[in-house]
Parts: sequence; C-alpha cells; structure tokens
Amino acid sequence: MSTIEINKLNKAMKETNDKRLYERYLAVRLHLEGHSFAEISRLLGLVRQTISLYWQGYQEKGLEGLFMKHSPGKPPRLNEEQLEQLAELLINKQPADVGFEARYTWTLPLIASWIEREFDIIYSVRGVSKVLKRSGFSFTKATHTLAKADLEAQTAFRDVTFPELKRKLGEGAIDHLLFEDESMIRAYQALQYSWFPQGQQRKVKTYGRHEGAKLFGAINYETGQVHHRKEEMADLAAWIRFLSDLLKAYPAGKIVMILDNSRIHHAAGLRSFLQEHPRLQLVFLPPYSPELNLMEGVWKWLKSDVINNVFFSKFYRIRLHVTAFMNRLNKHPMQTIDRLLVRL
Repeated sequence: MSTIEINKLNKAMKETNDKRLYERYLAVRLHLEGHSFAEISRLLGLVRQTISLYWQGYQEKGLEGLFMKHSPGKPPRLNEEQLEQLAELLINKQPADVGFEARYTWTLPLIASWIEREFDIIYSVRGVSKVLKRSGFSFTKATHTLAKADLEAQTAFRDVTFPELKRKLGEGAIDHLLFEDESMIRAYQALQYSWFPQGQQRKVKTYGRHEGAKLFGAINYETGQVHHRKEEMADLAAWIRFLSDLLKAYPAGKIVMILDNSRIHHAAGLRSFLQEHPRLQLVFLPPYSPELNLMEGVWKWLKSDVINNVFFSKFYRIRLHVTAFMNRLNKHPMQTIDRLLVRL
C-alpha cells in the first residue's frame, strides 16, 4: 500500500509547478518512507506542527487534502479583526497554549502556521515578518520582570511619590535628590554579544573564581553627577562609610535618597547615624522595582561598556575600570541624564 501511495506522490510531484504543493507532497512521502515529523521538519525547514497538518489532510482526503486553499500568488491581507487577534495572541499566549505542543516561543514559521490554521490564509515567513512590522511589532529580546512586584505600588511611586519629590526639589524644600544602589563586579562578568569574525567566538579568560568588588553608587537626579565607593563587603559599616562620603560631597542642604529595600538599608544600627544627620532622608522604592532606580541604569551601562567580556587578572584592575568609567560619566553629566531619565 505504501509503495502505491509513494508512486502516486512521485507522479504528483512531477506534474505540479506549485512549489508549496510540491513541498506538501514531499513531506507526506518522506513520512510514508519512515521519517518522523521531527526529521521532516529539519529536512524541509518547517515546524513539526505544519508537517502534522499535512499528514492529517492527506489521511482524510488523500492528495486532495494537500491542495492549497489559496493561490500561491500574493497572499490575502489579514483584516483588522484578524490583525487584532494576532496581536493578542503574540502578547498574551505561548504557542503551547494554542495547540503547538512543547513550543513556547513564537517564531515566524509558527506564526505562519497559526494564521493558516485559523484564517485559511497562507503567508511566507517573509510575508509574516512584513505583517508584524506593519502592525507595530519588532524582533526584540525578552527581559525579566520580578514576579513579586506590586504594580499598584510602582504606579503610585511613578504618579504620586516621585512627582511630589520633584516638586519639592523645584521649590527648594529638597536640595539634593539622589538614587542609590549597590552592585557586585566580579573578576569575570557576563558574556555579551560583540562583533567578531564569522564562525569564531571571542575567548575571555577566567580563573573560575568569583572574586570581585562590591560597589556603592548614587546619582544626582538634577545634575547627573555620579558618586561611588568600592568595598570588599556590603555590610553596615561599608554602607555608613558611603553615606558619610555623600554628606561630604553635599556639605549643606536637605538630601533625599531614593533606594531599594536591601537589608542593610533597614539595619537597626543605621538609626543612630540618621539621627546624627537629620538632613539625610531615605525614601524607599516599592519592593522588587529595580527599573525605578536610576542607579540600576548606571550599573547596567558600566557592565556593558567596560566590564562584560573582560577578564581581570588582578583585583585592582576592576577598580581602575570602574573609576575610569565613572570619571567619563562625570565629565559629561548631561549625557548621563539624557540616557537614564527615560527610565522614569
């Protein structure tokens, strides 16, 4: 039976000038010859679910079940309602949610398969890409968001707390508005994409140890000035030393510092220090809200420009890189403001 079917498929493949129909015939023939859907997917560059649909159509109606439902010419445009359904799908659903088994990332072939399945419209991969771009989508890297974040508290900070602090700054009730944060710079940091000869990879040495420096940093919201201090440990004593640095940097006026809820920021031993320096006030961000802290942007910038993809054979070299970066920022504070203020 399989031999007869394969011969029919071979004959149909010779007679058709339709590239996509030929591909369907070939996919079914390969499966009849004993290839799995996964193997055929790799051979033809199609998603496994598409191969499965071809096979299902063939089982139900034979060769007729493989006929294209639309001409292979210019594909029909999706209407507004269909575009809205597609957008809702890509934003709120994973492929596995809508029947694509064990697939969790939308790719162009998967989207094309979904459009064909749902709307009976065939798009090429390139056609899907054009549709998405016209609909305001772009190919972007995902980012993490903290599952425990309180969206209401974050909105309240953006819409109420922070505008009120800026108002007080403008009226002179606050003299210096700072964002503070800590970061760890290791002897070897994360690897990131960089330009390199095709087919090769940049090799970054490492000792395999996690030595590094703990950094305290603060950025002035109004001036863009960045202050930092390098420490071996992020304990209460180091934290107080950094606060003392800031009090010296701003010897007069009310200082309001926006910071996260790290344990040392709430340490009982800090109370006496704050009582001795009443012009320093701490304002805490909502829990799990790093995107609201401008100093987080400075750390990300630092790691991207001078830390990632770099091997530090000596501990002091980390310090040199950090200091050089901070000096560069402080020479052009308005550039720092322009780059980071988009975070709020």
